[in-house]
Amino acid sequence: MALLEGGNHTAMTEFILLGLTDDPVLKVVLFTIILCIYLVTMSGNLSTILLIRVSSQLHHPMYFFLSHLASTDIGYSSSVTPNMLVSFLVNQSTISYLGCFIQFGSAGFFGTLECFLLATMAYDRFVAICNPLLYSNKMSTQVCIQLVAGCYIGSFLDTFSFALSFHYFVFCGPNKVNHFYCDFAPLMELSCSDVSVSAVVTTFSAGLVIMITVLVIAISYTYILITILKMRSTEGRHKAFSTCTSHLTAVTLYYGTITFIYVMPKSSYSTDQNKVVSVFYMVVIPMLNPLIYSLRNNEIKGALKRQVFKKIFS
Repeated sequence: MALLEGGNHTAMTEFILLGLTDDPVLKVVLFTIILCIYLVTMSGNLSTILLIRVSSQLHHPMYFFLSHLASTDIGYSSSVTPNMLVSFLVNQSTISYLGCFIQFGSAGFFGTLECFLLATMAYDRFVAICNPLLYSNKMSTQVCIQLVAGCYIGSFLDTFSFALSFHYFVFCGPNKVNHFYCDFAPLMELSCSDVSVSAVVTTFSAGLVIMITVLVIAISYTYILITILKMRSTEGRHKAFSTCTSHLTAVTLYYGTITFIYVMPKSSYSTDQNKVVSVFYMVVIPMLNPLIYSLRNNEIKGALKRQVFKKIFS
């Protein structure tokens, strides 16, 4: 560690990630499980993206957003999983200051992007069900691109506030991060500088994103529910609701876990519980999303069957 200019503190050059466990046997078990999950995540999301690209039947706004959600899940899982897998194979997992900053920023960016995309997909379902005659105009290609661009810009701005806070942290004591990746809370605990402003800024920024996206989702589905209940045809109600079940499942899983992490009082759960929940929403959910959409969506299953049929008989 090198001395900071104009001060008695030392600049941290690397961090030690304590990971999920110290048990050698459990490390092997977790390595095997998480490696399998990561492989399924990569193959499932890449297959989803490829299927949407090659199937003309899936060239609709809903699947355009789904392809971006799949790429987000790849980035989200990849921001922490490879490093976590390495930590199971070594006695002491270390990460450089720059590597920690990149991991911290990428996890924050893709996590925020997932929130924005889920909200955008809820709005898409609202327009499709509540204003079907105007759907092609309200969700034109240009509008879809603008919505996705807004998601990326919003995610970048939110991540910038986190990155700025990290930049002003001064690390001069212990360098052991009690987590399997560089998360904000354990890093804040290691900082020997005043973190009160950073804590307020990041809490406000993250809270604002969650509040806005949850509000969009809640309003969209309130109108969707009202519209479905007004439908006279049972078949029409079932068809309308079936287009939302996959998205609702994904929303429930993702927001349920991040609410546990960021909303529940810190005293009500332990650091180990925090780690387990973090594994679920950063590693498991990116694997589940393509499975949820492929198993619950007849159009995706139909497109997959047609592509397989073409490959067999071409």
